[in-house]
Amino acid sequence: MKLAETERLIIRNWEERDRALFHEINSDDTVMTFFPMRRTRAESDALFDILHARIVETGYGFPAVELKQSGEAIGFTGLNAHYSADIKPEGTPEIGWRMATRYWGKGYATEAARAMIRLAFKERGHDQLVSFAVADNHRSTAVMERVGMKRDLDGDFDHPSIPESHAHLKRHVLYRLFRADWQG
Repeated sequence: MKLAETERLIIRNWEERDRALFHEINSDDTVMTFFPMRRTRAESDALFDILHARIVETGYGFPAVELKQSGEAIGFTGLNAHYSADIKPEGTPEIGWRMATRYWGKGYATEAARAMIRLAFKERGHDQLVSFAVADNHRSTAVMERVGMKRDLDGDFDHPSIPESHAHLKRHVLYRLFRADWQG
């Protein structure tokens, strides 16, 4: 199931051949610096199955990003329809991404995010998108800014899923992009 395509990338549902890459990005200390846990292979496989089924069922979730040239999965990006109570208005989808470190610095996250923004606004009719990250996650917030998102200073929040044992990861900054402001 292909959701979007760019000059260099295909955004598609996960395939069995992607399980190792999915585990890699969810267990890598560098990729997961701003997350409280690393997933074991079994935990990663369970989440893989959930994401795959959710994408089939709803078209929302975090699908694989594949390099057109090689057919290799490099990470994920997508629209999350499971909304946090901290995000207003209710029903505003989140856009997010995560790439294996060997693919950082090549513009893939930005390119994939732009494709998902286009999907959200042109095909799915959303009026706005949000993205959020730990305040010190400058790589992620830089992607947000490159795709035209603006920081919502009144929207920063303590992420309810972050345990107190990782209090330094609780505070998240919130970015928004309105369809009216989108330069697509």
